[in-house]
Amino acid sequence: MTDPVLFVLAVLAILATPGPTNTLLATAGAAVGWRRALPLVPAEAAGYLIAISAISAIGLALGPVVAAAPMLALGLRLMVGLYLLFVAWKLWRGAGLPIAGPGLVTPGRIFLTTLLNPKAIVFALGVVPFNAPAWPGYLMAFALLTATVALGWIALGALLGHAADAAGRASLVPRLGAAVVSAFAVMLLTPPLLR
Repeated sequence: MTDPVLFVLAVLAILATPGPTNTLLATAGAAVGWRRALPLVPAEAAGYLIAISAISAIGLALGPVVAAAPMLALGLRLMVGLYLLFVAWKLWRGAGLPIAGPGLVTPGRIFLTTLLNPKAIVFALGVVPFNAPAWPGYLMAFALLTATVALGWIALGALLGHAADAAGRASLVPRLGAAVVSAFAVMLLTPPLLR
């Protein structure tokens, strides 16, 4: 996608879509506030940049391998689903801690969740124009857009956290985050198990 306007619109639309990473960012904003959640932004950007680069570098070779070995794709899907259930469990368990636990959502957890995020495949194979001479500029723009959207999710979470605190329901936001992440895990795990 070499048209800069279409590129920006596509990246913003995909990044703004709720998902596990965005849920964790909002939960962190609610749990520790906007300023203390800022270290999560570079973790998300690094996760996406590494995943996108790796997928684009090996995408042509890996695509046929995964297509020829459906059990490999199933195994990857199950691993990601189980990881998301683990993250949801940690969120739920940490919801009762004071200020919802500063370590509830860590940069490492954001990085790994983003690294495993299926959105990276869409960016690598359909949005970032790696075949264009200016692809490094597009990748830099992607990183800036990622940071911008991440800040928005953190701010939304901080607003929800303030409202939950004011209502005396501080543990509600991490538990809601756990429920949303669990839903994404179930969406990943259910179709392979029904086959």
